[in-house]
Amino acid sequence: MTEEIKKLKEIIDHTDNIVFFGGAGVSTESGIPDFRSVDGLYHQKYDYPPEQILSHTFYVTRPEEFFKFYYDKLIIEGVKPNKAHLKLAQWEQEGKLKAIVTQNIDGLHQAAGSKTVYELHGSIQRNYCEKCGKFFDMDYVKMHPPVPTCDDCGGRVKPDVVLYEEGLDQDVLSNAVRAIAQADVLIIGGTSLVVYPAAGLIDYYNGNKLILINRDKTGRDAQADLVIHGSIGEVLDQI
Repeated sequence: MTEEIKKLKEIIDHTDNIVFFGGAGVSTESGIPDFRSVDGLYHQKYDYPPEQILSHTFYVTRPEEFFKFYYDKLIIEGVKPNKAHLKLAQWEQEGKLKAIVTQNIDGLHQAAGSKTVYELHGSIQRNYCEKCGKFFDMDYVKMHPPVPTCDDCGGRVKPDVVLYEEGLDQDVLSNAVRAIAQADVLIIGGTSLVVYPAAGLIDYYNGNKLILINRDKTGRDAQADLVIHGSIGEVLDQI
């Protein structure tokens, strides 16, 4: 155990008010590719750039091509929570962790057992009919290509994820801001902190125990009280 991890363990041992803010790096250890790494989705070749495909305009105007990409790249079979997801769920059960704020859309925090999860960018686990509002799970969407439609009214079923050009859910955003502002310890893990407005949420933190755990350096390292460069799962598993 390194000195940095020993310091982190000491902080964790003496608090019951942790909030965790996480990004794609939390899920890459479960086999889900991130968007901006060398092998991420943004560096793969499609007829259109992924940023364009995952936009509201593209979804509306080219739904079959949108869902082709969605089925191919965003619905990943057989993924399971990793050590980071499981440790965070354990801390919540122990009364130490008050909330998770995540940029991920995979639902793995809930699969690990976490209850208070604010999903800034939505979730592929939820899908809804744009016409009547009926909700469907991911399995329904998977079974109804090329464009899923509602079994009641025939309306198009949209994944409950925030696409480019769409705003964040204001209730989710407000709850995330409140949790971060009230936290004694804010742990940020697996995110490069370059996606706004999500990355700007950490500016609401008022405490003096800001911890950054990430494989690479971020532009916020200088602001942190403790920086650990490494695998988020391996780091948290040592606590």
